Amino acid sequence: MEILNFKDCEDVKVEKIPFKGEQRDVTGTSIRWLSRSGDDGTGSPEYGLRYFTIQPGGKIPIHSHFYHQTMYILSGKFECYRYDMDSEEAMEAKVTESGDFVYVPSMEPHGMKNIGDEPGTFLCCIANVYEDQD
Repeated sequence: MEILNFKDCEDVKVEKIPFKGEQRDVTGTSIRWLSRSGDDGTGSPEYGLRYFTIQPGGKIPIHSHFYHQTMYILSGKFECYRYDMDSEEAMEAKVTESGDFVYVPSMEPHGMKNIGDEPGTFLCCIANVYEDQD
C-alpha cells in the first residue's frame, strides 16, 4: 500500500499531444501521475490515475488513444468535444462542471477546453481493456 498527497507528485506541463502522426499544441495544461501500473507495449501504462489542471482558456486539442478513460471533474468549467476522425470537425460539445464525469471509449477523437475564469481540475483514470480472443 502507498499513501501520498497529490502534491507529492510532480506537476508536469503538457505541451504536445499526438494525433494522426502529428504533434498538436496543448495550452495551459499540467498533469500529475498519481498512480500507474503495467506497460501496454508502447510505453504507456496499462492503468493510470492522473490529476490534471487546466488554466482558464487552456485546452487539450483533438486526440485519440487506445485506452479507455474516465474523467471526473473536481473543479472548474470545461467544454468537452467529440470529433469526427476524418474531418476533425467537432460533432458534439458538452459543458461539464464539478461533479460531472466524462467517459471516452478507446480510439474516440476528443478534446477539451477550460471555459471558466479559474483553473479547472479533474481526475483521469485510464485503462486498457482487451476484447476476449476466444
